[in-house]
Amino acid sequence: MEALRRPVTLAFFALLAAGAVSPMLIGSARFPQWLEVALGGLLTGVLYSLVALGLVLIFKASGVFNFAQGAMVLFAALTLVRLAEKMPLVLAIALTLAIMVAMAWIIERVVLRPLVNQEGIVLFMATLGVAYFLDGFGQSVWGSDIYTLHVGMPKEPKIILESVFDGGVLLDMEDVVAAVIAAVLVAALTLFFQKTGTGRALRAVADDHQAAQSVGIPLNRIWVIVWSVAGLVALVAGIVWGSKLGVQFSLSQVALKALPVVILGGFTSIPGAIVGGLIIGLGEKLSEVYLGPAFGGGIENWFAYVLALVFLLFRPEGLFGEETIDRV
Repeated sequence: MEALRRPVTLAFFALLAAGAVSPMLIGSARFPQWLEVALGGLLTGVLYSLVALGLVLIFKASGVFNFAQGAMVLFAALTLVRLAEKMPLVLAIALTLAIMVAMAWIIERVVLRPLVNQEGIVLFMATLGVAYFLDGFGQSVWGSDIYTLHVGMPKEPKIILESVFDGGVLLDMEDVVAAVIAAVLVAALTLFFQKTGTGRALRAVADDHQAAQSVGIPLNRIWVIVWSVAGLVALVAGIVWGSKLGVQFSLSQVALKALPVVILGGFTSIPGAIVGGLIIGLGEKLSEVYLGPAFGGGIENWFAYVLALVFLLFRPEGLFGEETIDRV
């Protein structure tokens, strides 16, 4: 319990120091408005976490920061929305998942396998190349227009707590559904990593590639599995973000906002990806609403990166990351 309390306390004071939470807001007459803004921020943070999950999964299993995760989200969303024009939605989702798994196999076979045991920066540059390839290839095959994705998620906001607060609290139901999906996904991935033999093998590969190979763990198969799971996460994120914002080229830039999320939560922690997303989403909305007017607005665009910089200076391993000590 103490291990969890300390990161949460650090997170609160980080928001307090950045000006995202003002003590005067709590208990004030405008608390319902504050609550509405906070809920909106938390739900937006869940959407960031969906992309961050893919980054954490691949880094956890291979020690590689996958810069291509945003491009995978865009590619999955583009594939789904164009296939859904020609077939039922359920079949389109199943076929898109199959395409993402096939793409994972190709990436492992063509890009990662020749780079086994190379330096981390070499693998990072390889994922950068994959990102630009997927951006261009996806738009060449499926087009670069803005597409509307309808997957049955509720679009109309809902007013809750009318009996508690005057006027109630406006809640985006689409974000609520996304939060439930993210919670189920995180629970499933946590069980996968902790309770299955494949999950334990993934963690072993992350610790030491050569040692894992020496005890008979097939590195190539493990990488195919983890990239396939990351493809599944990218598909879920693409469905949610595509439904919310439309499927467009800028969707791939979501990964840039996921970077501060994993810095805060820790590159190796699945729960940390969720907590980091919630902190970023909450901090962005509160700072924009309550501090934005004093600074002329625009705080929402840079708040996450400033907060990530603070964490890099004082807690570079993140809230839930594993602290490493190098012996010299």
